[in-house]
Amino acid sequence: MTTEQNAVSSALQRVKAAPQALYLVAAILIICVVLSFLSEAFLTPANLLNVLRQASTVFLLAAGLTFVLIAGGFDLSIGANLGLSAGVAGTVMVATGSPLIGAAAGLAVSGLVGLGNGLLVTLLRLPPFIATYGTLWIVHGLTYYYMAGGTVGGFKPEFRFIGTGYVFGVPFPIIIMLLVCIAGSWFATRTTYGRDIFAIGSNSTAAKFSGIKVNSRQILVYVLSGLAAGIASLVFLARINSVEGDIGEGLLLPAVAAAVIGGVSLFGGVGSLWGTLAGAIILTLIINGMNLLSINANWQPLVTGAVILVAILLDFSSRRSKEGV
Repeated sequence: MTTEQNAVSSALQRVKAAPQALYLVAAILIICVVLSFLSEAFLTPANLLNVLRQASTVFLLAAGLTFVLIAGGFDLSIGANLGLSAGVAGTVMVATGSPLIGAAAGLAVSGLVGLGNGLLVTLLRLPPFIATYGTLWIVHGLTYYYMAGGTVGGFKPEFRFIGTGYVFGVPFPIIIMLLVCIAGSWFATRTTYGRDIFAIGSNSTAAKFSGIKVNSRQILVYVLSGLAAGIASLVFLARINSVEGDIGEGLLLPAVAAAVIGGVSLFGGVGSLWGTLAGAIILTLIINGMNLLSINANWQPLVTGAVILVAILLDFSSRRSKEGV
């Protein structure tokens, strides 16, 4: 594909993404207006910053999943991966006294889990859903075995800054979220690797015949998903200041919801990190609103699941209309 063709393709993608972006922004504004009428505490600076801080963990976990979905895959292991990565990072940090070594160990483990998923999907030809579902349980088991029922905490202030610090009044997790979103969006839209991922998700057979190294690109997106889970684990760990065996178990569903709400197609070839960011904010706003209105927390998974179903139905409807079905 020539430079001119790449430029035209990128321009068309931006034009197609524009209506989706407007819908997401409108949804955020509508939710904010409604909640501002229902709760006086909603529009306070402290609450709004808290919403964005909470959304940062969901987004970071969903960011890698976004690439996997765009490439036509799926990764059910991201929550479990976050748990194992946090466990390794926390215990190594305490054992060595070095936040840097602990963080590096956690990221190495998360990347290896992603690599394992990529090899299962490409070399063994396992369906992504089945492969990563198996990985989910294996990684959960490893985490429980590794942590042995114990809890590790009390990390150094310089590490805790990642999850609790502020820069010019802005929580540091929000800054990390924006940096990851900017860097990931640049990768997706401005590099050959990113364009290849979209091509594979749209039609892997055509991508293969056009000379794209499909297997290596698929392995890449799973490694990126693993590393994103590792980054999310560090932010989460620094915020809660402790880790135990069940950490990360409830984070898979919100991450999937953020990506789907943000317009990432489960059929592959469509999506953006900015959309996933908007999806994470929408989901967090809904949960924040439920908390402010003192709605029973047991309803939150039900609402999250309902939102996912609506987003999937819209995805199905959009795909059928494009195919003329």
